[in-house]
Amino acid sequence: MNKLEFNTLVIQHSDSLKSYARNFTKDGDDANDLVQDTLLKAVTYFKNFREGTNLKGWLYTIMKNTFINNYRRVVKTNSFITKEEEISNANLVVSATHNKGENKFMMEDINSALGKLSEEYYVPFTMYYEGYKYHEIAVHLAIPIGTVKTRIHVARKTMKKSLNAYS
Repeated sequence: MNKLEFNTLVIQHSDSLKSYARNFTKDGDDANDLVQDTLLKAVTYFKNFREGTNLKGWLYTIMKNTFINNYRRVVKTNSFITKEEEISNANLVVSATHNKGENKFMMEDINSALGKLSEEYYVPFTMYYEGYKYHEIAVHLAIPIGTVKTRIHVARKTMKKSLNAYS
């Protein structure tokens, strides 16, 4: 059988393919698309068809496999895509980018609060913040370690009071 004879036989089965496709899709346009995909695959792979076998059964198998593959593709695609109505507020907070301007205002407020500290509290607090240990700060400032701890504690309380808006 040559390609022209094969194409003619395939087209003769298109009406029965349309009714079979409606069983799958339940929609006329989708059924027509499925028939078209089936006919295209049948014509493309006509060399795989063995003469003397059931052409209608072969076409139905192509249609069924095409429908299943398309269905799986749609389900897989929809599982990866989140629709707008499905995004919760918690997900929006996680996915939203933070405004750099907010960070700038916070840093300005922190620097302003640090600037209000007297030097006796500012120096030990900033040294501790930079990673120095209590005893290192005490040696550097030549004051007792208890005084260092007290000054850092007082500085923290003062900073906390100044930055109350962020709590």
